[in-house]
Amino acid sequence: MSHYSGCMDSQKPHFLEACFLCRKPLGYNSDIFMYRGNTPFCSKECRQEQIEVDESTRKKSWKMSSSSSRSTRKSDPKDSTSNKTARTGTVAVA
Repeated sequence: MSHYSGCMDSQKPHFLEACFLCRKPLGYNSDIFMYRGNTPFCSKECRQEQIEVDESTRKKSWKMSSSSSRSTRKSDPKDSTSNKTARTGTVAVA
């Protein structure tokens, strides 16, 4: 007797099968610590390590873009003033 199994052999593993950082298998009935919506971790420690890596990467990229924009401004100050725009309006905060 043949049973239809669909495309089970070619499917990617489910994203909740292993910790994103250490690749430890996540148990069926164990806690899963999520980060950024759909990134699973086996512990608070693994999740925190990923958060710190992401923050470090973000700060480095911000510094790189900030320093490159400063060098652009220093090289041609006339052009930097002509490209500025201002937004005006009223802001109400409740």
